[in-house]
Amino acid sequence: MPNWIRKSLVVFVSILTFGLVSPSPATFFNNNNDNDKKPIDEREMPFARESVEEEAVLTDSTEEYFTREAFISKMMKEAEEQSYLKFGPKIKPVIEDEFRLVVLPNMEKAINEITSIFPEEELSYLTVTEIPSSGTSERIFHITREYEDIIRFHVRRDRPPQEGYYFNFHYHTYHDQFQTHYTLGEIYWNKNTPPKWMS
Repeated sequence: MPNWIRKSLVVFVSILTFGLVSPSPATFFNNNNDNDKKPIDEREMPFARESVEEEAVLTDSTEEYFTREAFISKMMKEAEEQSYLKFGPKIKPVIEDEFRLVVLPNMEKAINEITSIFPEEELSYLTVTEIPSSGTSERIFHITREYEDIIRFHVRRDRPPQEGYYFNFHYHTYHDQFQTHYTLGEIYWNKNTPPKWMS
């Protein structure tokens, strides 16, 4: 059997089992066509050790994802991406810096606070919705657990009399059936009507 097929099989099995099962190399790679039970010399399979090391790296990085710090970091990266997608190319350049300074840190506090009730092993079930709403609707993204919303992050356009337009960033939680507005911050646009989201 060619070496590249052997290597491919080891990598495939490693990925498939993610380190749960470690097949013995003799199971898949018996070089003798007459099926005798001679042990296989490890010198004939130098790639076997490499695949075990690759498995260990995959297992370690998967376990890191479940720590609270890694979860918050992942959520914040996705929150920023979804927010910029919502702003679109016309609004983003104008409010991006202030959004990073004022709103993102408050988003992080809110995510930390609301998700603190979940044990670390359940954090992998929380995900960010991927498509913000366009036009004039408020939704930026939601954090959900399977089919249930946990936190809803929104932005509303406010226009106090004779002041111009503000973007009011806020969130709602499942604790009160999403009734209360919890303010994250406001960013002033100007007196002109802002473009539609994602335009």
